Amino acid sequence: MSKNPIRVAEVMGKMLGGGVEAVVMNYYRHVDRSRVQFDFLVDSDSTLVPREEIESLGGRVFFVPPYQRQLAYQRELVNLFRKYRWPIVHSHVNALSVFPLRAAKKAGVPVRIAHSHSTSGKGEPIKNVIKTMLRSFSSVYSTQHFACSKYAGEWLFGQNAAFEVVYNAIELNRFSFNKEIRAQVRADFSLTDEQLVIGHLGRFIPQKNHFFLLEAFAEIAQHRDDVVLLLAGDGEQKHLAESWVAQHNLSDRVRFLGQRKDADKLYQAFDVFVLPSLYEGLCLVGIEAQAAGLPCLLSDAITREVDVTGLCRFLPINDSKAWTDAVCALRPKTNAERAGVDRTKFTNYDIEQQGARLTDRYLGLAKRAGVAIDEF
Repeated sequence: MSKNPIRVAEVMGKMLGGGVEAVVMNYYRHVDRSRVQFDFLVDSDSTLVPREEIESLGGRVFFVPPYQRQLAYQRELVNLFRKYRWPIVHSHVNALSVFPLRAAKKAGVPVRIAHSHSTSGKGEPIKNVIKTMLRSFSSVYSTQHFACSKYAGEWLFGQNAAFEVVYNAIELNRFSFNKEIRAQVRADFSLTDEQLVIGHLGRFIPQKNHFFLLEAFAEIAQHRDDVVLLLAGDGEQKHLAESWVAQHNLSDRVRFLGQRKDADKLYQAFDVFVLPSLYEGLCLVGIEAQAAGLPCLLSDAITREVDVTGLCRFLPINDSKAWTDAVCALRPKTNAERAGVDRTKFTNYDIEQQGARLTDRYLGLAKRAGVAIDEF
């Protein structure tokens, strides 16, 4: 064991309260911090940086110019990499990892990890063109390839490329069904046991396809008067979604919960979880929802790898009627019906095990690159 932990530079891009940040923070809480410490490099226009928690755990936060200002971004990263001599730079910005890893190589960082957390999909043509261009450089500056799923890895690195799946692990016990929490949360929202509660967690950005979901819900509401839609999250399109709901006279049926830190409790109140995303690398929220025993209605653009319980259905994102029919076939779950998740199916997503695995992986990569561990 090293006398001092090695420090890993985690390149986060913009921290806005999304799923990637949640994944990395989950790992940070559960790696062996006596052996490995995280430092976070974040764009200066980030809005939700958990700086207090990071520093309480022994980490540091470094703000860099937004990646859109490439010259300033590259210059600051090279300076930081040279000054702090991190043996490992782990980039979580998907196809954009070419930029921080280029700076890391220039500064002589021996281990440079490109991590694919996402893919691409319909509805974002300009962004997809840029992603396609950058994908061809995904292996130029990296020494290791990580991905949240086989699908995400093949998308960024290629079908025949070597990469390692690092699972979007969670604290399983936090999400286990709890009937007392369910009763309390539903009471807080003035929801009865007879109401069918549809839940969604995600930032209000085009990728998450909120307006498709709202249109489908409007159809559902015409068929059932017992349904309520709870939307947790914030983002650039939230005010547009709120306006749409008001214009369609659904304000008493659709509730905007804002950015939440109690997702584990919200899942207890839901009867079904929905995610009609245009694309996902895996989707952390899908794993969390299943751990809470929820059936999940997911976009058919999402990899089937996320279905670890058999509770997932994959529906087309160009057919709102399929979503309407799927929801209308459901009824509120009793407490007994929510209690039967097989925990052994979540072995790959157990953060206790996966945190230990990542600790060993970082140390192994550093040693293999010739890093003198005790110097750090």
